[in-house]
Amino acid sequence: MPRRVANEPKLERVAVEPTERIMAANQDQPLSVTAHYSDGSTRDVTRLAAFQSNESAVVAVDKAGRIKAGPIPGEAAIMARYMGNIATCSVLIPQPGELPSGAFANLPRFNFIDEMVWKKLERLGITPSAPASDATFLRRAYVDVIGRLPTPDEARSFLTNASADRRGRLIDELLDRPEYADYWANKWADLLRPNPYRVGIKAVMSFDAWIRDSFRKNKPYDRFVRELVTAQGSTWRNGAAVLFRDRREPDELTTIVSQLFLGVRLECAKCHHHPFESWGQDDFFGFAAFFGRIGHKGTGLSPPISGGEEIIYTAAGGAVRHPLTGDVLAPRVLGGPVVAPSAVGSDTSAATEQPRGRRRRSGGPSADPDSDPREVLADWMTADDNPYFARTIVNRVWADLIGRGLVEPVDDIRATNPPTNGPLLDALAADFRAGGYDLKKLIRTITGSYVYGLSSEPNERNVTDTRNYSRHYRQRLRAEVLIDAISDITQLPESYSAMPVGSRAMELWTVRSESLFLDAFGRPDPNQDPPCERTGDTTLVQALHLMNSPRLHAKITADAGRAAQLAAGPKTPKETVEELYLLVYARFPTDDELKVALTVFDESNTNRRRAAEDLLWALLNTPEFVFKD
Repeated sequence: MPRRVANEPKLERVAVEPTERIMAANQDQPLSVTAHYSDGSTRDVTRLAAFQSNESAVVAVDKAGRIKAGPIPGEAAIMARYMGNIATCSVLIPQPGELPSGAFANLPRFNFIDEMVWKKLERLGITPSAPASDATFLRRAYVDVIGRLPTPDEARSFLTNASADRRGRLIDELLDRPEYADYWANKWADLLRPNPYRVGIKAVMSFDAWIRDSFRKNKPYDRFVRELVTAQGSTWRNGAAVLFRDRREPDELTTIVSQLFLGVRLECAKCHHHPFESWGQDDFFGFAAFFGRIGHKGTGLSPPISGGEEIIYTAAGGAVRHPLTGDVLAPRVLGGPVVAPSAVGSDTSAATEQPRGRRRRSGGPSADPDSDPREVLADWMTADDNPYFARTIVNRVWADLIGRGLVEPVDDIRATNPPTNGPLLDALAADFRAGGYDLKKLIRTITGSYVYGLSSEPNERNVTDTRNYSRHYRQRLRAEVLIDAISDITQLPESYSAMPVGSRAMELWTVRSESLFLDAFGRPDPNQDPPCERTGDTTLVQALHLMNSPRLHAKITADAGRAAQLAAGPKTPKETVEELYLLVYARFPTDDELKVALTVFDESNTNRRRAAEDLLWALLNTPEFVFKD
């Protein structure tokens, strides 16, 4: 029997009713799904639709489409899917009880972020936590912006500063420091840097140097992505070209480019229609066609050595075929028109020197017949009206600074995984575009909000909130931040293979450098393909390593170490305790803490050095050290 009937109406979309609902705890509500066809007809397809909740603990949904609110206040998106078409219903469960009078009217609004967060919290009936102390903000800002702890002198200077603008000035000073580039390049190295045993040591060093140089120059993000996506030339001279030495096939490039820079996970659509999105094989391989003409000249891959140079260039021809039909597919942007095979590309002469001057502000892809199709892709990606590009990067940076993305996972933006605060995500993206795609300006905007400076201590109305930013969400420090902090505190640097003496973990060009500490605290597996998203999970291995590591013990008890120097110096026990607290926590000890610490020095059978070592070891084994508060 034929699958189709001649001139039959086509399914254009589905709609779910209601599209938005505010519910009380334990209340239920049936959903209705309607299919809309090309001839204007509609059909109730509720009994044929599939349903799923993205937060079933908050709002559950059964097979018949009846939603039921749970006892926990929050928000959920209910997906209704019928024949590959998706519609969503947003459900909100406010916190029970009355808000205090003027709870939000009197809150500070340092910039647009605060206004949008307050609006959402007010709808949910959640009140934000109190602001964090200056000491907490100081340590948080140092770790977030430059990936290291303040020195005792830096901490004293800030904590004794009474100026009203001290927090904003601190952020500006940190963004101008050289450590900023290495810290943020280290994050992007996880997402881009390949295995040196696969692509070659010199190639990886070249790639790493290109990433770091981009952040040292504060290269506009749209230019950074354009240079990467359109890279050509020697893998020894143009580090960005190493991406195409590592990912050699169009389908491999499709998954990494769409996921990192557009927040769209197309991997499912490579084999079948994406179960939670509108993408299918035509979309996947149409996008892959932009990479169909990438040529390689020189020494190919020969793991585990792969030491040769390779030239990446635009070949005269190259085709990507549909895996089922065998048809040659023309390049096509996501959700946009096909780019004619005879007109795929644009002028590449200005791609490196003046990329911002030729960036298209809006519209679909345009082309020039004789150049690289990747230039068309870069034009579309970095255009101001691209629906994915700016939203994806601001979401990633927001997650780094605040502790949770507006969309989680940060690279999975889709209708069935909506942001916790859609207007805020859009406003951040618009501000980022208006600011010239300046990552430092974006960081300054987020860290300059009142929301960024909130305490992590919950109150009775936000204790269950883990996604609406009513308080700060603590994060475990990155492995490199932790080991560099320990080296700074003890004054004994680590030694890494293939690195100069005195190098910091944040400067490593490869995760192949041997380090039990870095492995324990979650640096990427050297055999794992990028992008490598780290988790902030804590493990028993981490706790045991801090307590029992012979290397850490040697740092604490070394004759040239900090504890020995403090014990031998002129500082009193009280001054020694204060110095250690400033080193580890970036704050002065409380009266109770000082009293307990001084008892260690007062014990008759303990000398000053042993007391300083014991106290330092104890401080390094606390959550306050391991976590960014």
